[in-house]
Amino acid sequence: MGKVVMYGSVSVDGFVADENDQPGPLFDWLSGGDVPLDESGLVTVSQTSYDHTRPYWDQIGVTVVGRHVFDLTDGWDGKPPAGIDHVVVVTHRPAPEGWDPGAPFHFAGGVEAAVVEAQELAGDRIVEVAAGDVGGQVLAAGLVDEVRMDVVPVVFGSGKRYFGSVHAQHLLDDPDVVIQGDRVLHLRYRVRRRPT
Repeated sequence: MGKVVMYGSVSVDGFVADENDQPGPLFDWLSGGDVPLDESGLVTVSQTSYDHTRPYWDQIGVTVVGRHVFDLTDGWDGKPPAGIDHVVVVTHRPAPEGWDPGAPFHFAGGVEAAVVEAQELAGDRIVEVAAGDVGGQVLAAGLVDEVRMDVVPVVFGSGKRYFGSVHAQHLLDDPDVVIQGDRVLHLRYRVRRRPT
């Protein structure tokens, strides 16, 4: 079974979006380079960021997001982003009216059910959990193996927190990946497991 990774671009002060759900400059590093990161040619990064990000993206089988992100993106028009095979949406609402039931999107009523379904779909590939409220819930449930973040040099002051509304302490190991790209710092932490 593949590992579960919480991932997102984040401001230095820990936000994935401002108060209006806008990412501001958080994704500028994805368009400021000269190396295409995907086939669209719209996502271009530095060589350093490419060498770090592309192998990670290639390992992702399923992404888990909340209904809020799904609605903000209009469900990516039924096509998972960045070549990912499936998206699992955590929601208590049904799929939108007129939604194509053949689209590789799955709807789960809670984070535990979403991770179980995502791991079944992903096999030995990575289950990526979007940072924010759902990611924080998955972390709080003890289901996250790694935290990856692309830290962008901006301070928002307020907004949508990377770890959502997590209120308990969670220990991470020292970062085992620290890579400086152009206008971004790529970090990876393994999550320490609580004794059972």
